[in-house]
Amino acid sequence: MNVIKLKAMLTSFFNEDIGDGDLSSETIFSAQEQGSFTFYAKEDGIFCGAQIIEIGFSILDSTLKVSVLKQDGEHISKGDQLAIIEGSLRSLLTGERVILNLVQRMSGIATKANKAVARTTGTNAHICDTRKTMPGLRMLDKYAVRTGGAYNHRSGLYDAIMLKDNHIAFAGSITKAVESARSKIGHTVKIEVEIETKEELMEAIDAGADIIMFDNRTPSEIRDWLPLVPPHIATEASGNITLDNLREYAESGVEWISLGALTHSVSAFDISALVGPKGVIVHGTH
Repeated sequence: MNVIKLKAMLTSFFNEDIGDGDLSSETIFSAQEQGSFTFYAKEDGIFCGAQIIEIGFSILDSTLKVSVLKQDGEHISKGDQLAIIEGSLRSLLTGERVILNLVQRMSGIATKANKAVARTTGTNAHICDTRKTMPGLRMLDKYAVRTGGAYNHRSGLYDAIMLKDNHIAFAGSITKAVESARSKIGHTVKIEVEIETKEELMEAIDAGADIIMFDNRTPSEIRDWLPLVPPHIATEASGNITLDNLREYAESGVEWISLGALTHSVSAFDISALVGPKGVIVHGTH
């Protein structure tokens, strides 16, 4: 991840939550009172968010001692300690919610991505995400997908061309859309075309698409159409694909399977903060 961007994001998130000050913590505890938090897992999955914990608490208070006990991508079990943070009670309490929110979301995404990848074992399919990320959190969402063992699709509208049904409708045809795009881009930019029928598939091939997406097609349809696609054109399946039917798509022979569900409807991973007694620092061990 871009650490400079991450620091700016965290600063913005803290400013949103803290405003002019943490009334709860500042009215109850003095600046000198010390304690500790232990973050621990309440379910099994994949950990993601070490930098969020390390950098987040350091932005709030450089005197805090932060020990992250797990690495991003590591399998964790219910009851595992994930991190121990020691120091000012005010700083611990002020940073807890924002940091936990992000780590829980990222670990949830990484866990779901890992489950999706596991369903492709023994096939040539690769799992990737989509642009259906939480606005403002795309860098973190896509990092979490990679942490879970899956891949990233384009990062935004700026790094690849993807011609969907509305682009094609406005352009008049797949051929016109591809020709227009190809005439204006350099050699490093790829063009992906979304198709829904066999006729559209053949037109996309003839137009010179780099990637063909089978949109809302069944595994059977994809299996039947794949032999028509030249080897130099990458293939992708997308639309109405879930963990339940993912294996069928992976076995169709398609190269890439994009899942919006990795990021648009993820469940937060269950993590809690166990509080050490006020004034007592509980040192953790790795």
